[in-house]
This record gives sequence, C-alpha cells and structure tokens, in this order.
Amino acid sequence: MTDFPEGFRWGVATSSYQIEGAVDADGRGPSIWDAFGAVPGAIAGGDTGAVACDHYHRWAEDLDLLTALGVDSYRFSVAWPRVQPTGKGPVEQRGLDFYRRLVEGMRERGVEPFLTLYHWDLPQALEEEGGWRSRETALRFVDYALVVQEALGDLVDHWTTFNEPYVSAMVGYGEGRHAPGAKEGHGALAAAHHLQLGHGLAVRALREAGRSSHRFGIVLNQSPSVPTSDDPADVAAARRHDLLLRRQFTDPIFGGRYPADYDEVFGELTDKSFRHDGDLEVIGTPLDYVGINYYYRQHVTAAPHRDPDPATRTAVDIGIDTTRLPDVPRTGMGWPVEPQGLTETLVGLKNRYPDLPPVYVTENGCVYPDTPGFDDQERIEFLRTHLAAAHEAMAAGVDLRGYFAWSLLDNFEWAHGYKHRFGLVHVDYATQQRTPRASFHWYRDWIAGKR
Repeated sequence: MTDFPEGFRWGVATSSYQIEGAVDADGRGPSIWDAFGAVPGAIAGGDTGAVACDHYHRWAEDLDLLTALGVDSYRFSVAWPRVQPTGKGPVEQRGLDFYRRLVEGMRERGVEPFLTLYHWDLPQALEEEGGWRSRETALRFVDYALVVQEALGDLVDHWTTFNEPYVSAMVGYGEGRHAPGAKEGHGALAAAHHLQLGHGLAVRALREAGRSSHRFGIVLNQSPSVPTSDDPADVAAARRHDLLLRRQFTDPIFGGRYPADYDEVFGELTDKSFRHDGDLEVIGTPLDYVGINYYYRQHVTAAPHRDPDPATRTAVDIGIDTTRLPDVPRTGMGWPVEPQGLTETLVGLKNRYPDLPPVYVTENGCVYPDTPGFDDQERIEFLRTHLAAAHEAMAAGVDLRGYFAWSLLDNFEWAHGYKHRFGLVHVDYATQQRTPRASFHWYRDWIAGKR
C-alpha cells in the first residue's frame, strides 16, 4: 500500500554550486569551492564547478523540465557569493535578480520554491577570516539571509537555513575531503557549533521580519549507525559514530542540549570556548519543518585512532571504521542499497524527539552506470523501494509532508568531480544537452498516479 495523502509534495532537488557554473558572471565572488578546486588533487580529474550545467544561463530550460516531470515543488539553493561577493557588505543586485527570475519562473509554472540559503558555498573572503570556525561568520549569515528574504520573500514561503551542517563542519573542517580542506579537531567542532548558531539566529531574524506564510527549517543528513557485530566494542563505536554524524546536531536543534557523551567522545579535542551562554536556547528555536537527506546506512566497526596523539587528532578520528559493508546490492558509488534504513531514520527521529516538526525527505537518490537509451532500471528500483520505505514511516506515525528526489540533473559531484551522475536527466557536459532518463519518466508517471 503506497497511498500518499492529498497535499503531499513531490519534488526534485539541486544546489547552486553543483549546477549554476558562471562563477565569474555578474559580480559573483569566489567561494571556498572555487578555491578548493584550484588545489591540485583536491577534486577528481581536476574538475571544478566553473561551468557545471550552466544553469545560470539555462535556467528556463531546466524549469521546463520540472513542468515535464510534473513535480509541484523544487528545492534549490542560493549562492551566498553571488549575492554578497565577500560575504558581507555590498549586495550584488545582478545576483539577486537571477534568483528573482528563477523563483518567478517557478511560480509561473505552478512549482513551489523550497529555498536553501546555504549549500556549502561559503564566500572565500569569509573563510580567510576564519570561516565557520569563527562566530562572526554566523552573524554574517544572518545578514545575508535577511537580504535574500527581503528580495524574494513575496515569492518564497519555504526557507531552509543550511544543508547538511555535518558535511560542512566534519567533512570540510575535519576530514579535509571537502572545501575548505581543513583537518582539525577544535576547528571542526567550533564550525559545527557556529553553523547551528547561525541557523538559530537566522530562523529568529527571518521569522520576525518575514510574512505569516513563511515556514522555516533545516536539512540534515541522517544515516543509522549500525554496528557490524554484537561485540561491545563495535556497539560502542556505532554510538560514537551516531554522535559524530547525527546527535551533535539533532540534540541541540530539537532538544536544546548537547549529547551527554559529547565530552567522552570529543573532550580532548576542544575547550568548548566557542559555546556561549544562551547559544543552545537559540539553536533550539522551534522549527516549522525539518528536511532529511538519506542515502544509505553506516556500518560501523571499532578501530584504532589514526592519530595516537589526542592533541592533534581531527574531529572525525574517534576510533571507528565504516568501510566494512554488508553483502547487499551497491550503487555505482559503492554505497549499500538498504531502503529500510530510511524508515529507521524517520521513525527513530520521531521516537527520540516526540516534538519533531513535520518532515520532508529532501534528498534521496543514487548513481548507476548509464545503459543504452538511459534505461536505468536500477535507479527506478531504488526510487520505488525508498518511496515504499518512506510510506512505511508514515504508517508508523511520522508526519512526512513530501519527497524530493536527488537530483534533477547530473552535476558537479563535489570532490568526485563529474565522475558520478545522480540526475534523473542526463547532461552532456560538452554540449549541455539535457536528456531525460527512464527514471525521469517513471517518476513522472508515479507522481501522476498519486494525484
């Protein structure tokens, strides 16, 4: 049984740096991803987002794809350096005008805009002043958010502050695998806190300045941390991983507290000087919705620290290993395909936080090698089984309001460059030709059958 309620939103998602290109157009300033892409070896194949899908110039064509797909909602992000080239001070009107045209185009096509204010593309000028390690960046984010709301608030009702603060903080400042490429302990944990602080401050400011129709939320990547055995060491490692990936964000945002085992896991890495009185109250500001990005479960084994010295360890070096995967089907990226993990994620969040706001699945998708005619049956099966898992969570009491497939287009896949393709629509990067895959047509028919 996969009946979805009337009013359930069907959409797709993208992000600014992954599709827009035009990094030097109309006064846009450099982002941390522009700087990171200039580092030899940082991105597979030496790729960058300089052109990507050229969405900045082809946006109308891409919005027409939304019409052909039949979605009623579109999740996209605004590029901070396109609006404020240095992250503060003067506003670049041409950048705001682009997003104005974009959301007007959505409205003309009957598509509801779901706007994300930050999807990882911090202005490089702010990074050079400390980036998310600095409390000042959280304050600058609020200023930027208000600029965007003033420009687009008559057209946009759904406002998401951040996409996946875990990735920004832990992958960007801890692992160094994403921009800005730092490998730190204290710095990564400070970044995690300041991202959440910026979120809470922005929600309060936007709610006060906005319209009664405006709704505010955040998007979090969530994966169950599953021990690879019943060995107590593996069970403990999975709990540490759950803290790293999920609870250091969900407990403050939905519970107004840091997890009780935070110091046990991270205590030697930080003096917590970045926390100020009243911060947790701000971070825990009530939300109108939460977006959940789910791709796969994390299978966790206990392992030695990579760095034996606690003083120099990164924030992600917590005595775990996640490379031992179960004997299950894998995507083209090697990720395990376990749809039941989506049900576990949604139900688990509701059980842990009884006052959890309404939920959207804001990203869910996969990579598979292209077949002749783009007849990607594996992607169709992935979507079908994960939609069934989402419905199962609703049947268990989760207030799920919508589903956004990742992604509308093949795009710049961060440190992987252009190697992996998530799109329902194939993009020939040499010609910029868009070609819908079989999964596009399947999703179109699925949506039509639910109305």
